[in-house]
Amino acid sequence: MRILGIESSCDETGIAIYDDEKGLLAHQLYSQVKVHADYGGVVPELASRDHVRKTLPLIDAAFAQAGCGPEDLDGIAYTAGPGLVGALLVGTSIGRSLAYGWDIPAVAVHHMEGHLLAPMLEENTPEFPFIALLVSGGHTMMVKVAGIGQYEVLGESVDDAAGEAFDKTAKLLGLDYPGGPRLAKMAEQGVAKRFVFPRPMTDKPGLDFSFSGLKTAASITIRENDDDDQTKADIAHAFQTAVIDTLVIKCKRALKQTGIKRLVIAGGVSANTQLRLQLERVMKGMKGEVFYPRTEFCTDNGAMIAYAGMQRLRAGQFATLDMKTKPRWPIDSLEPI
Repeated sequence: MRILGIESSCDETGIAIYDDEKGLLAHQLYSQVKVHADYGGVVPELASRDHVRKTLPLIDAAFAQAGCGPEDLDGIAYTAGPGLVGALLVGTSIGRSLAYGWDIPAVAVHHMEGHLLAPMLEENTPEFPFIALLVSGGHTMMVKVAGIGQYEVLGESVDDAAGEAFDKTAKLLGLDYPGGPRLAKMAEQGVAKRFVFPRPMTDKPGLDFSFSGLKTAASITIRENDDDDQTKADIAHAFQTAVIDTLVIKCKRALKQTGIKRLVIAGGVSANTQLRLQLERVMKGMKGEVFYPRTEFCTDNGAMIAYAGMQRLRAGQFATLDMKTKPRWPIDSLEPI
């Protein structure tokens, strides 16, 4: 089976072609960072327009890279949600229309299921069941995964997602968009323990997250201190450490509660080097194993959508001719395979 994947949920246009025997044949990605940089964040209307301009040329580029054409496809997978409704409509309408014109099936893919299954694109893949920590700009959740589509949400953010808190705090520090990776880079120059921020909701039972208060604590600290480069780096270090400690504490709690020894981290924040190191250390101590996708597949991409869509198509799950998007779409509402 050979699948074309289309990702357009936010500010990156991702196209990929995946073959179940040969693996990933093509991977094309266009980032809209320059489009949104002047505004300090994603402008939904501009994002949608850029997806319109870039999707078809990237599909052509993917065919050229893979050395195949529409006649070689067995299906099309597109992101139908969650995400920005206008951006989702672009990928949905293009994916569904091409599938109809080429007389092949199409499947609507859940964006976070794509992230959750992204480690399956690597050579070392996790077996079911496992615990998944999904951390991105829009979502932070802990999920017990018994199989594809068999998801139990153990906890999620009650306010800001981890990636969102990174970006907002970076903006307070005067860093350009996208701020999260820049804050992580700045934190490398920071002095440990000069500033100490709270580890939100770790003193309470449960697996929910909250990062809004942590962002506020960082804001107050920034306002009350000098704005020299070293102070900013020290604040960045303290903030990143607090976020990572919080995520690690929650992961340990989820693993102990379930007795599962396999952990998957996925989503944009999973590319954070310090988070990976901390979780690798934790899993080694628990005699378990942590899995994550390569860095380029942590952020939004078409490869994860193609892979997730292939699993759904194999199970006989096809999209109807209507073009529905789901800006809000609970992951635990998906059908099991």
